[in-house]
Amino acid sequence: MNDIITMKLNVDNLLMQALREDVTNEDITTNAVIPVDRKGEAQLLCKQDGIVAGLDIFGRVFVLLDETAEFETRFKDGDEIHKGDLIGTIRGNLRAILTGERTALNYLQRMSGIATYTKKMADLLKGSNTRLLNTRKTTPNMRIFETYAVRMGGALNHRYNLSDGILIKDNHISGAGGVKKAVELAREYAPFVRKIEVEAETLEMVEEALEAGADIIMLDNMDVSTMKAAVKRIAGRATTECSGNVTMENAAGIAEAGVDYISSGAVTHSAGILDLSLKNLREI
Repeated sequence: MNDIITMKLNVDNLLMQALREDVTNEDITTNAVIPVDRKGEAQLLCKQDGIVAGLDIFGRVFVLLDETAEFETRFKDGDEIHKGDLIGTIRGNLRAILTGERTALNYLQRMSGIATYTKKMADLLKGSNTRLLNTRKTTPNMRIFETYAVRMGGALNHRYNLSDGILIKDNHISGAGGVKKAVELAREYAPFVRKIEVEAETLEMVEEALEAGADIIMLDNMDVSTMKAAVKRIAGRATTECSGNVTMENAAGIAEAGVDYISSGAVTHSAGILDLSLKNLREI
């Protein structure tokens, strides 16, 4: 996310909303005890092993408060960090550093926690041809950050939002009057460049999706033996994806079914934070 245009177009407004949530009109404590024109620095320290993600976001928070702020780090997003590492140093107006500290850390800790969790799950799939995806089960107003963190953890992104791809799920199928009809309507409506994915809960639905010409078939909440049978029936005629209650404990077993992709909401909704801290503030 180090492209300044991307920051200005897609990120800055969200960061400002987060800062406004934390500061209604002033940081009363900081303003009371820190003179307005003091310059200083603080160290970003790692307190837990993991994968770092969101370094540019961390630094950007301070720049929005103080355009002279500079964040210096020898790490990049996706790197392994270890307890005791000095990740970087933020320099600038002392008031801005203190006011932006919690917001900047909230983003960095959350994103790094997701990257760390994702890396652990993606590593379980090594040696297979199955790739890990996230889902839309993200925190409201945090999707751009959380899906980026997933990539930093070594997985891929599914569709970003409802405008990004066609995914015909069970309720769409019910509303349209069946799998075949739903696919027909989608092909009539959508640009020809769009792929069509269909959710299938049974082998019969897999057959319907194949006959309808689905590009991707999502095997939803199937056990591994049923998934294996589905993959065998599909036989490369469509891309396969597994979804539904995928966790760290069962991901490797699901990959044995031979699906192309596994999508997991757990990489975002079940990831914790990575323990990081801003310490050793001093005037310079």
